[in-house]
Amino acid sequence: MNYKILAINPGSTSTKIALYENEQEVFCKTLDHPADEIEKYNGVQNQFDMRKKVVLAFLKENGYDINKLNAVVGRGGMVPAVKSGAYRVNKSMVDRLKSQPVFEHASNLGAQIADAIANEAGVVAYIYDSVRVDEMKDIARISGMPDVPRTSTSHVLNSRAMAMKVAKKYGKEFTDMTFVVAHLGGGVSVNVIEKGLMVDILADDEGPFSPERSGKVPCSALIDLCYSKNFDRHTMIKKLRGNGGLKAYLNTVDARRKV
Repeated sequence: MNYKILAINPGSTSTKIALYENEQEVFCKTLDHPADEIEKYNGVQNQFDMRKKVVLAFLKENGYDINKLNAVVGRGGMVPAVKSGAYRVNKSMVDRLKSQPVFEHASNLGAQIADAIANEAGVVAYIYDSVRVDEMKDIARISGMPDVPRTSTSHVLNSRAMAMKVAKKYGKEFTDMTFVVAHLGGGVSVNVIEKGLMVDILADDEGPFSPERSGKVPCSALIDLCYSKNFDRHTMIKKLRGNGGLKAYLNTVDARRKV
């Protein structure tokens, strides 16, 4: 039997979608969301309808009938810590991502959009390799400050997929190899994958700045800024995620753009 699977990957500046028939890619498309469009919405949750409509519009315009789908899979968002792999989307997951996500992030819309489209198509929705996969070794949790243990939040989906692809290319078993994988996107993260498990990470607030994130900044100066009374908590978070990096310096998240 041939299985048609729609994959949906919401990121900070785009929603990537792909249709697979078994393991064969039928199409892959990046649906870009310009900065001026994203800025119309107060928070990620308010982007849900817009992103869903963009996905459905593309499918309709290109003659793809969602009623022929067998499953829909979305990028796993900021759920409580989970192991790698697939999870079926249910009401509890959707409610948690809507109202109490661990952190506000575009990936939180993955399960929600997948679930909405799957409901329309009468099929099941899943998430795969959530950004909150936590398989870290205990020693990797030590930060240098006992009050602030290191936690696992990174670009798991892409990092594991690329590691699996490399293993296949060289005719090796993914679970027999060790990888260091760098993800370069709206945020930057680095992951250590050992025998199939993501045992250590460099999160997007621990390393270099990126198109929209500040990366690691001088701690003392950051503390001073937080206590300056010039910015509230929400604004400070946006300075780190969303309004940091290239956007803070050049007012763009597109590294291809001439300024």
